[in-house]
Amino acid sequence: MEQKFDFGAVDAVIEMHGNEQKNLITILQSVQTEYHYLPREILEYIAKRMDISLAKIYSVATFYENFSLDPKGRYIIKICDGTACHVRKSIPILERVRDMLGVSEQKPTTDDMMFTVETVSCLGACGLAPVMTLNDKVYPAMTPDKATELIESVKKGDNEA
Repeated sequence: MEQKFDFGAVDAVIEMHGNEQKNLITILQSVQTEYHYLPREILEYIAKRMDISLAKIYSVATFYENFSLDPKGRYIIKICDGTACHVRKSIPILERVRDMLGVSEQKPTTDDMMFTVETVSCLGACGLAPVMTLNDKVYPAMTPDKATELIESVKKGDNEA
């Protein structure tokens, strides 16, 4: 299933931020906000539109950990495995979420493109450990059961994080 991209929307983003190389990161952030990743077709379009080499764009997109070249689900779940979260048992949460959604470290996104599960080194909320985010909303003092409830509520449409 080939995805169609709105290059007019990309033009609008470039116009809004300015067609200068110094604005590339901001433009890439806007594109990723829209698609949850940086599609190759759009990166090629940006390269031509901004007269920047595709290699330069890829070097920026791969340097920053927050950018993704792989498609992600509508809901991005991040489970912290930093020291405070790990000590307070973040791994059982991660295992429960992966089992529940049928994903793994090698295949982090569900087949229906609904969820992507990632681990992160730190979410900066150590005092609330263990922490999980759902589309950047922080859920503190998480447990495997609380994670299950949260995901079930999203699946039912009760929680639009």
